[in-house]
Amino acid sequence: MSSIKTDASDMQNWYVSNFKAFETSLNGSSELPFHQVRKSALEAFNKLGFPGRRDEEWKYTSVSPILKHKFQLDLPSNKLSAKDIEKYAFKALSKNLVVLINGHYSPEFSNYEAPDGVIVESLSGATEKHASLVNKYLAKIADFSEDPFTALNTAFANDGVFIHIADNAVIEQPIHLLYISDAREKEFYANPRNLVIAGKHSQAKIVEKYAAIDAENVYFNNGVTEVVMNVGAKLDYIRVQDEALNAFHIKTLQAHQVRDSNFTLVNLDMGGKLVRNNFNLKLDDEHCEGHLIGAYMATGRQHIDNHTAIDHAKPNCYSNEVYKGILGGKSRGVFNGKIFVRQDAQKTNAYQNNKALLLTDDAVINSKPQLEIFADDVKCSHGATVGQLDDESLFYLRSRGIPGDVAYSMLQYAFVLEALDYVTIDEIREELDEQLLEHFRKL
Repeated sequence: MSSIKTDASDMQNWYVSNFKAFETSLNGSSELPFHQVRKSALEAFNKLGFPGRRDEEWKYTSVSPILKHKFQLDLPSNKLSAKDIEKYAFKALSKNLVVLINGHYSPEFSNYEAPDGVIVESLSGATEKHASLVNKYLAKIADFSEDPFTALNTAFANDGVFIHIADNAVIEQPIHLLYISDAREKEFYANPRNLVIAGKHSQAKIVEKYAAIDAENVYFNNGVTEVVMNVGAKLDYIRVQDEALNAFHIKTLQAHQVRDSNFTLVNLDMGGKLVRNNFNLKLDDEHCEGHLIGAYMATGRQHIDNHTAIDHAKPNCYSNEVYKGILGGKSRGVFNGKIFVRQDAQKTNAYQNNKALLLTDDAVINSKPQLEIFADDVKCSHGATVGQLDDESLFYLRSRGIPGDVAYSMLQYAFVLEALDYVTIDEIREELDEQLLEHFRKL
């Protein structure tokens, strides 16, 4: 335990000491108002330090593997070609691409042509071109005062994607954010930072995918996305994490909703050595609707931790949470789902369901659903189950001539089907079907 504390302290100092060099690299942007936010976030990180196992929020996830590496902030890889990019993009959205390489926006490979009413560009560019919007919301939705990784991201935030959807705009074509990690030359650390503002009564879909070029070097993506949902806005956010199996991936998504808004996040985790997702919704006005849907598949020694929180702050809101996990090998999964119902949030309707399937005796799941209710006229329920593949179903499929590995994959696919039903883009769902069935054969 003491050695971990020493490592954490050393690495905390490592990141803090690198801030000066980072400032120098910013050139003119260090003069913008957001730079003061960076400095405040660095102070917060220095105060918080890295979490340990005694921290209740990190009880089942040790970050010590991350602290063994002195990651360097990286510049975008220049060894990629259009064919490399095409290989990892969803085929149906290859003409709607916004590409980030090692956390940096790539105008060279991005081809998304924003329709009227939509702004899509690099966050670094938006801090100058759309300063009033950026300064109003950036680092105001995701609180860095209590989360060390959000604080670290904010301190080093320089690039990512800014999306603004105008009032009443209805965007038919999904925006495809493709993050490619290339660690062929060296280990690196990236802090992609996104700000999404959905205008009043707007509608849009965002598809986000993390992929990696095969390499022996380790890397660390520490991303934060802030989502602003204005009155009556509707946003479907589909997210696929398929990092390299030696990668560290921490992602925080914080959405703030006001009246009549509807936000859905569908998240699929397949890759990564150590993965931690912090997905949080705040339903801060009446008649909001929020959905957090997840499926995760792990094998070997992968560790995937999903922490979610839905904050019902006002009355007459509905939230729905469904998480399905399949764990093989010696993998480990964590699900911690919190639902807060505050005193003013009467007539809240909240549902949460978490199920895990263990394929081996060595796979482990730690599941912790939590309800904290301070209102008396509410309807809230949650459930959690852990099980194994049904031998009778497997026998049934094999008795009808289906090969064992195919039958095995089919049953796993059927298990996560409830979560996949929330993928509302047919072409994406079809591609995911193929990827998942191939992935299940490896578990």
